[in-house]
Amino acid sequence: SWSIFEDRILYQLLVFLQPPSRHSFRLELYGGTRLPERCSNIRVVLECTCLKQMGNIPCFVHPSKNNEKTQHSPLLQTLCTGSYLDVEEIACWVQNLVQTAWEHLPQWQHWQLTVLPSSHSCRVLLTGPSNMQLCAVLVFAVEQGSP
Repeated sequence: SWSIFEDRILYQLLVFLQPPSRHSFRLELYGGTRLPERCSNIRVVLECTCLKQMGNIPCFVHPSKNNEKTQHSPLLQTLCTGSYLDVEEIACWVQNLVQTAWEHLPQWQHWQLTVLPSSHSCRVLLTGPSNMQLCAVLVFAVEQGSP
């Protein structure tokens, strides 16, 4: 959605997170009675790939005899607390990604990017010529019923 406030345009974008291969997201309900309101109830499950044709990609769940070392999931190590998605880690990661990507866009040299503090979304403010401002809020979601 978008709206206009005086000299500022506000864009709100819903960003659906998709699990990488060999992972799935599982929504865990509070006592099975209502949907949770926060990302902290989305468990990341490591999928077994032993019987799938995945080439030389090792299975997270069952280490092979050739590779006795347990494989670690980069997703669990960077964007999770324990086995659950951590919305604050996701927000921080996306904010860093946006900032890094911005530095590689020379066509935007006349615009200034400011990452606004937020622990549950990614908020950026773009200030352009004539002090025009665009504010974008990226809100993270997981589609219910997705693999």
